[in-house]
Amino acid sequence: MADEETQNNSPLLTEDRHAEPSSENPTQQASNLAETRPELSLEEKFQLIRSVGEECIQEGELRTLLEKKKDPVCYDGFEPSGRMHIAQGVMKTLNVNKLTDSGCIVKLWIADWFAQLNNKMGGDLKKIQTVGRYMIEIWKAVGMKLDRVQFLWSSEEINARAHEYWPLVMEVARHNKLPRILRCCQIMGRSEQDELTAAQIFYPCMQCADIFFLKADICQLGMDQRKVNMLAREFCDDTKRKFKPIILSHHMLSGLQQGQEKMSKSDPTSAIFMEDEEAEVNLKIKKAFCPPKIVEGNPCLEYIKYISFPWFGKFEVLRNEKNGGNKSYSTMEDLVTDYEAEALHPADVKPALSKSLNRILQPVRDHFKNNAEAKELLKKVKAYRVTR
Repeated sequence: MADEETQNNSPLLTEDRHAEPSSENPTQQASNLAETRPELSLEEKFQLIRSVGEECIQEGELRTLLEKKKDPVCYDGFEPSGRMHIAQGVMKTLNVNKLTDSGCIVKLWIADWFAQLNNKMGGDLKKIQTVGRYMIEIWKAVGMKLDRVQFLWSSEEINARAHEYWPLVMEVARHNKLPRILRCCQIMGRSEQDELTAAQIFYPCMQCADIFFLKADICQLGMDQRKVNMLAREFCDDTKRKFKPIILSHHMLSGLQQGQEKMSKSDPTSAIFMEDEEAEVNLKIKKAFCPPKIVEGNPCLEYIKYISFPWFGKFEVLRNEKNGGNKSYSTMEDLVTDYEAEALHPADVKPALSKSLNRILQPVRDHFKNNAEAKELLKKVKAYRVTR
């Protein structure tokens, strides 16, 4: 996983781990994310929501949903499993803000029980829940619009409505053969060849049930979660459910080194973390794979496309006149054209990318430096050993 009907409320929280994110105001991003959007037309809502996904199943169903329902419910779930990298921090913020700007209610499913099932943080639930609180602090600091976002802890919601949840899980399990469930192991970062525990085999049935338990109209997760989302649609066919969840699968940002399909929390060189210091970001980008003229499989250009351009609406390169002078790109297509023609070089791209990322991350650093609760959370999370 790798996302009740009261809007923008966490469940009733009694323990310290469930406290609302601290109330100090972090520095706000000077970006279009903070702007208040006017009322969008149906087509504008469709295009904005559709832009979130690398794939949408099905577009016609999405249009129909927007025509018939004023406040569609989007679900996105995540395991609190360690420090947050920039894909989970910035890309999720961009996507959630697009969805809420389009009128959606976004349910962020803090999958603490799922992380325990998957042996994250060594299966220590207290540590997992500390990581969950740290992640909320990051999204708050980086600029996620929270007015239409609900943070829901899986352990608490399932316990509170067990009579609804477990019959759903059992129904999903009864309608599927074991090989079909095993094909979903990718959602946990596993493969069918791994030696799985019984808990990890149970996990896909629970994640499929989450979609119906949360009354989600749209499943907005990464491409790596596609198999279990398709399982949910198949389950609708099997049980004659009229409305299938729409699957909106976002792009998976690759790691910084050659051949890394995605960032890894267990490999610090593969990822930019949300509280990395400026010097750390600069060094990681300096060492990142960025072959001249090559666009495909180039993580630096990928970060520009999926992070810098969506955040700022442009990408600025600063260089000496003898190297071509400063240049501001307004489209990724123009940047790619220059890069393939060697009018733009890795030595131009990397400093500009570092500067762009550091501008996005600075409010997060400030928040974890100046807010006592956030600082303590980060200290604990950094001390935890990441387990697979």
